[in-house]
Order: sequence, then C-alpha cells, then structure tokens
Amino acid sequence: MRNPLLHINYQLSIINCTLLLLASCRGPEVIFPPEVVPTGDTVKSEIVGFYLLNEGNMGSNKATLDYYDFTSGEYIRNIYAAANPNVAQSLGDVGNDLKIYGNRLYAVINASNFIEVMSADSAKHIGTIEVPNCRYLRFKDGFGYVTSYAGPISLDPEYTQIGYVAKFDTATLQIVATCNVGFQPDELEIVGSKLYVANSGGYMVPNYENTVSVIDLNTFAETHRIVVAENLHHLRMDAHNQLWASSRGDYYGTPSRLYCIDTQADKLIDSVNIATSNFCLDGDSLYVYGSAFSYVTMQDEMNYNIINVRTHQVVSDRFISDEVEITHPYGIMVHPVSKDIYLTDAKNYVTPGTLHCFDKTGALKWSVRTGDIPAHMAFLYKISK
Repeated sequence: MRNPLLHINYQLSIINCTLLLLASCRGPEVIFPPEVVPTGDTVKSEIVGFYLLNEGNMGSNKATLDYYDFTSGEYIRNIYAAANPNVAQSLGDVGNDLKIYGNRLYAVINASNFIEVMSADSAKHIGTIEVPNCRYLRFKDGFGYVTSYAGPISLDPEYTQIGYVAKFDTATLQIVATCNVGFQPDELEIVGSKLYVANSGGYMVPNYENTVSVIDLNTFAETHRIVVAENLHHLRMDAHNQLWASSRGDYYGTPSRLYCIDTQADKLIDSVNIATSNFCLDGDSLYVYGSAFSYVTMQDEMNYNIINVRTHQVVSDRFISDEVEITHPYGIMVHPVSKDIYLTDAKNYVTPGTLHCFDKTGALKWSVRTGDIPAHMAFLYKISK
C-alpha cells in the first residue's frame, strides 16, 4: 500500500483544492481514442468478457473504461469514449468501483461525486446518480447501496463529517434512503438481510476507525458495530458464513492484516498474519496480494497468497510467476471457469498501467497496456446482454 498521505485515492498531497474543483466535472478536453489490441486468448463460457475501470490520477479527470472480449480475444481501450461520443470523452475524476447488476453497468466516480450508469452490453450512457465522495457498490432486490464519505476530500485528525450508505432504486436511479455509519466508509457486503460496512477513518490519520457497521436492510438502520482493526478497506463474504476484511494498518507499528468475522454471531473470530491490500474470492480460495508500505522500513512489502477460507490456512505463498515484475499490484479477479488470474499493475500511478493474465498455475499468458491506475473489473455474462 502506498504512503498513507496518498491512500485516499492516493493523490491528495500532489494536488491543490483549485485543481480538484476544476476536475470534479467531466469535460471534453481530455481525448483518448479507442484502441483494439488482439491477445489471441478466447474463453468459451457464459462469461462473454469483462470491463476494467481505470481510476486515473486524482485531479486529472482521466477515469477510463476498457473491455476485454472473450469471443474475439481482443482488448479494447477506452470503450466509454467510443460508445458515447456525444456525452463526454472521459468518465470523470477517479473511478473507484465497478459493478454489473441486471443489464446495467455501474461505475463509481469518486471525486466527481456520481455513479455513472451504462448499458452492460454496450457501455452506453443511461444516467447518473449524484452521491458526494462515493466509494463502493452492492446490489440486492432491485436496490443499490453505495458508501459515501459525505464530506469533502481532506486529511484532518479532527474530521467531523461521518459517512453514510445511500440506497437507490435501480429502476428510477433515485436515492430513496440513507443510513449513517462510521467515518470514511469503504467497501460493503450483503449477507442475507444484513449489510456490512468497513469504516476506515482514512481522512483522520492517525485517528483511524476500527469497526464494521452492521445495517438491518429491512429497517435500513445501523444496529451495531463490530470492532475489527484499524483503517479497514475491503470486505468479502464466503460460503461458510464468514466475512473477510482487510485492514491497511497505520503504516507504522500496526501492519496491514486479513481478518475473519463470523456473520451469525457478528464477532471477530480469526486473523491471518499477511499484508492484505486487495483480494478476490473463488470458491474456497481467497487470492490475496499485499503491497503494504511502512514508514519504519520505507519500503513496500509484496506478497501473493492463497488462503483456504474453510481452514483459514495459507495454501500458497506465490500464485503468480516470479518471472513477471510487478511494480504496484492494484486490481485482481479470477475467472470462475478457466481459473485464469487477472492482475493489474498501476506502475507509477500517473502513466498507463498493465493488465496481466496468468493461467491457474501462475504462468503468464499475456499482458496489455491499460489506462492510468487500472483497478476494478467486472465480468459480463450472456444473461446481462
């Protein structure tokens, strides 16, 4: 993980407030022509392809959307601009999450304060949902749920604006309710009738949050919180009533770690002593990578592990080939049929990154250039079309 002063979309200390205001709206001034790159790799299944959302450096208004076609084996850069020539040339400022629900594609554009809603089969613009400082998405029963930092982008130990979860109707794209949670809520996960929210407190360094909020979806009210660890980020539910949570730590004496919550008792039951920046769940295998920055060592400690979520054991210390040099791993996804592993490299965070495809043994199959800071991926199934 990068320097903590940069970890809120990782760009705060290199821009000023004027630039943020200017870049918060989309505009036609940045033009990225679409490019098609053949890889020759095709996969036959119900999954026809996947989208990749490139975050773009904060303040640069360069969030872009790419698409990989499993039928043709082609990687298409900046497909949003090609599909929407009359809307905008870029998606906006900082793409923070990407999900497909039904036949629609949703992209969270954090610093531009909205969710871009598109047709899943064409990436054509449908509408937007305005949410201040929006972060991550989940869906259930025709409603979407998105976390919001609520307040302005600012590092302040005395930050007073708590965050919330907004509930919106996917048919009308209207927000119908909100629920307050902790400070700077990040990823969320739905388990039955409960919604879990990772509170980070990321703006309040060194006064980080350490709880997961639990929301009753029937009443849409927070019922309680579970104390887990400092500076929480990602959440993922497995098939054993367990919720896995990543903690960034404090970048000094408290390291990044992986934690496990029993969702029936709503209590912390275990931790795994590995740095966890991001992860992807496939069956009982949790693919974890760690790129944890420490002010003590002034270095990033890299790890690529597979955890068996049933036994909580580390079953692999390296799930990709040692021959591939990755500067800053950033996004990860595993194909549920082929078991191919897709891992992105953000490189220096200000120039185009790389998407690597590894087979299930960890051998590299192909690599392609992406947009700046390739981060979030979403599979497109035939039913979505």
